[in-house]
Amino acid sequence: MTVDCEASGRLRSSGLLTDLYELTMMQGYRHFGKDDPVVFDVFFRSQPFQGGYSVFAGLEDVLSLLSNLSFDNGEIAWLSELGIFRNEFLKDLEGFKFQGDVYAMPEGSMVFPGEPIMRIHAPLAQAQLVETAILNTVNFQSLVATKAARIFNASRHGSILEMGMRRAQGFDGALSATRASHIGGASATSNTYAGKLFNIPVRGTMAHSWVMSFATEYEAFARYAELYPDSCIFLVDTYDTLRSGIENAIAVGATLVEGGHDFGIRLDSGDLYSLSVKCRKRLDEAGFPNAKIAVSNELDERVIHQLISDGAPIDLWGVGTHMVTGGDQASFPGVYKLSARTVRGRLEPVMKVSDTPEKSSNPGVKQVYRFYDNGDEPLADIICLEDDPPNPGEAIEFFHPTNDAQHFTMQNYGRFEPLLRRVMKNGTICTQLPSLPEIREHAVAELRQLDTTYKRIINPHIYKVSLSSSLKQLKSEMQERVR
Repeated sequence: MTVDCEASGRLRSSGLLTDLYELTMMQGYRHFGKDDPVVFDVFFRSQPFQGGYSVFAGLEDVLSLLSNLSFDNGEIAWLSELGIFRNEFLKDLEGFKFQGDVYAMPEGSMVFPGEPIMRIHAPLAQAQLVETAILNTVNFQSLVATKAARIFNASRHGSILEMGMRRAQGFDGALSATRASHIGGASATSNTYAGKLFNIPVRGTMAHSWVMSFATEYEAFARYAELYPDSCIFLVDTYDTLRSGIENAIAVGATLVEGGHDFGIRLDSGDLYSLSVKCRKRLDEAGFPNAKIAVSNELDERVIHQLISDGAPIDLWGVGTHMVTGGDQASFPGVYKLSARTVRGRLEPVMKVSDTPEKSSNPGVKQVYRFYDNGDEPLADIICLEDDPPNPGEAIEFFHPTNDAQHFTMQNYGRFEPLLRRVMKNGTICTQLPSLPEIREHAVAELRQLDTTYKRIINPHIYKVSLSSSLKQLKSEMQERVR
């Protein structure tokens, strides 16, 4: 089977990167003249991993896709062959260009259920078309970035190497996962192409096959040290970690240190706590307190948290499968819901009403405000109608999104700020997007600011996301109309 390079190159800009029903609805809107401006919200309903926070990722890729979205002649011809699209609709697709506005929280932000993390303002047909691609991008990258942040936090902001390419969902999934992992806290990657593409530091050690390819373990380490004296981490568990691996690493490492270089070891099996303690003791006895200990082997935040809590002397963490796939969480629960449509020339609020209160959406064009204490620690978020912002210095009523009986007054706060900012106007990116290191820095800074109770691995505190009084009233009135 050969790779279609032209098709691969179209992946990130093709209008076919959507579900079929988006296209059939798009044709219907055009046919019945329902293509006035609307607003869609992107939000999620619950925290993945039963955690207390999530990391918003994928925005730059979404904006790149929307900026370049188009249908080429071959794609239009293929749609025609399906026999469900009219010629006038296919003709419209020939010159398609997304012409909407996008408002979004900064990529790398800590985000919480129920609040819009993106707002799409566009003609109805265009806004409908891009739903699938936006959710595909944001859901996957936010899932991985959140997992990476949990792992990074469990390591107490240690050195994390993302090394999951061989377990990722295809090459495109591996690239996106590496980018998202870096946002969430991974400092380097083993994915060489992603390192080039995103300018992420690339790192690697050796495989067991290297050690097994030489007559002795000592020779394998020595030959590796000859080639890479400045980046030697010896994999010591191929045969016997304590009887041979650590001893051969020390013997070869001694030569490296004499030459002015450092070295380290990697453990990839066995009881990582016990082995790391015993290897640390042996390294120190041999006079190499600066030698680093790296570990790998199906690590996740729970394993790392336990090792850290037990005092394991580990310096570097190689994390693969559970970070780039999301581990035990299959997907990020992001959704895309209509919140306003044009009626008689003006935007009017709409909402989805459900017998399950948590699935009823919040109507209208909205802004999210984050309140901080005087030390810049986040206190709570409030969702407001865009034309009814909170007043600085005043006490603000916060209403529970689904429980009418729960509300509180925010009085003692330092400041608040709006989180949604316009990043695209008329289909063109209208702001200077941050670099990937800046996005990562933002994510790490926000993670540090968040109170530790929200970052617990087990039973984290629930961060409050509330509705303003005017939004709560509007939502109640709209629900009453359909009862």
